Amino acid sequence: MSKQRALIVGGSLGGLFAANMLHAIGWHVEVFERVVDDLATRGAGIGTHDELFAVMRRLGIEVDASIGVEVSERICLDHSGAVLHRVALPQMMTAWARVYRPLKDLLPAANYHFGINLARVEQDAKGVTAHFTDGTSARGDLLVAADGIRSAVRAQLMPEAEPHYAGYVAWRGVVDESAVSPATHAAIFERYAFGLPVGEMMLVYPVPGRDNAVEPGRRSSNFVWYRPVDFDKKLPRLATDASGRCHGVAIPPPLITPQVIAEMRAEAEALLAPQIYEIVERAPQPFFQAIFDLESPRMTVGRVVLLGDAAFVARPHVGMGVTKAALDAQSLAQAIAAAPDDLNAALDNYDRERRIFGTRVVARSRRLGAYIEAQLKPPELRTPEECDQRPEVVLREIGAKLANISELAAPV
Repeated sequence: MSKQRALIVGGSLGGLFAANMLHAIGWHVEVFERVVDDLATRGAGIGTHDELFAVMRRLGIEVDASIGVEVSERICLDHSGAVLHRVALPQMMTAWARVYRPLKDLLPAANYHFGINLARVEQDAKGVTAHFTDGTSARGDLLVAADGIRSAVRAQLMPEAEPHYAGYVAWRGVVDESAVSPATHAAIFERYAFGLPVGEMMLVYPVPGRDNAVEPGRRSSNFVWYRPVDFDKKLPRLATDASGRCHGVAIPPPLITPQVIAEMRAEAEALLAPQIYEIVERAPQPFFQAIFDLESPRMTVGRVVLLGDAAFVARPHVGMGVTKAALDAQSLAQAIAAAPDDLNAALDNYDRERRIFGTRVVARSRRLGAYIEAQLKPPELRTPEECDQRPEVVLREIGAKLANISELAAPV
């Protein structure tokens, strides 16, 4: 009897979790990634959850101290650099590539295809066919759309589900540990440091360094600065390169103009603690990403399923984009394994469980980012929740452990 066959559109973390999970229950999988080269050099620092590591271990991936850099506490600094608030909250911080590499290596190389762009999807009662822009096609029993927030699959099957701009951007950057001054290193490097200018949020935390090194002296410091940005006026200016071309909402980092970066750094110096400003000032290639919400009305259409950011995108404040994708993949594989002779029933179960979870995660992330988004409103129209920027609340809730979030733990 031939193996059931899954087509995975998207070869990033969500696609790799899905491919490896389905491969582990006996399916044949083929992954199609539009980017032409290995993705291990991409991505930035990420927070982790115990649930993410549990999925990785379930796949047989070793998770030990080399997975990241552990921080033991969170601190909030005022503009002078003094500590406003601190809370003991151990957490492992890692780099996107540190999760990607073992997942990619686990999957047979012949099952992963680079430089393949999806054109359209067709399905019938017996299966689903992916047609690609190079004229080739692939046939399977199931297609998993793991192609991110701008999913081509979702755009075809659910055109009404579009990303919604949250009203702000996240500036990001990474600095080698060796470039951090001794004073700043002692003050914040091994901590999760926050800065909270009015209506904004800055995070600084350690991550693995070059070649995923976690040894002291070879690590890196990662910053993420959330800032309100008007969609119609300021965002196009940030995304316009030196030639005058506007790149929409996402401009390649090397094309961000020196003037835009200089202005960002000047504002960092004016608004942030000196220790945090040092990290921003020394980051060699800062870049920004516009923040969006996305909610899909369903996660399955016939034999096509959405997974990870193709289905739901929560603002990064919950710190679980990668974890959510891993749990989606685990849920899909478990649902199929529990109903091996009834794929439709398995997909219905997957849709119900993960759609409820995704809706709750997006709602929580909106609440955590409400005070940043509200900066584009007149003060008199802001709700009490949109004005709540207390350090003791922010430090406790940003990237909180899943087990401690009651609205996510509630039965589905």
